[in-house]
Amino acid sequence: MSRDELRAAVAAGVLASEEVHRELLQSIVEVARAMFAARASSIVLLDEATDELVFEAVAGEGSDTLIGQRFPSSKGISGWVLVTRQPLVLEDVSQDPRFARDVAESTGYVPQGLMAVPLLHEERALGVLSVLDRPKASQFTLAEMDLLGLFAGQAAIALELLQRARRARSVLAEGPEEVAIVARLAAALELREGTGREAAIRLLHALEDVIAPNDRDG
Repeated sequence: MSRDELRAAVAAGVLASEEVHRELLQSIVEVARAMFAARASSIVLLDEATDELVFEAVAGEGSDTLIGQRFPSSKGISGWVLVTRQPLVLEDVSQDPRFARDVAESTGYVPQGLMAVPLLHEERALGVLSVLDRPKASQFTLAEMDLLGLFAGQAAIALELLQRARRARSVLAEGPEEVAIVARLAAALELREGTGREAAIRLLHALEDVIAPNDRDG
């Protein structure tokens, strides 16, 4: 087992499950929708392997059908926000050339207005958070964009954790049996506290030395 495989195994055991991260993303879109009194809110994640955006969490319109749906990352408002890493507010999307009506129609819901912000983690653009169709009577303010930015920060962290969990699980699925054994051990040791936790960490380091003695950093 290589050092990278060992680290992935430990990550799979220590990190929360994919379901927990998805629940966090769902909570973010639900709170964002409620805060802005919007008809819908969504988070899409960039799948770098296919160069597509994937719906990971949806609140309001489309919540029962959109999860897992994909569209090209270069299309529409979300694609523009992802590539430019700039937030965008549109009161009437039909008047904007960046709006991809065919993509919106494929989701079953065509918004009139939206706010969208990129989800950034370190140097990477992970996805886009959108809030669709706020009440017409309300005027957009900079304070609202700041608030949406706070939601975006939390969503980016959750997306990063979700991606890590998926990568770790992929290694477990494709790797040898000892990888799964280390993952289960790491999960059990994570539950320990105090001096027991310190001893557990030392044990994991010792395992790394034994399993991957010829795969040193540097």
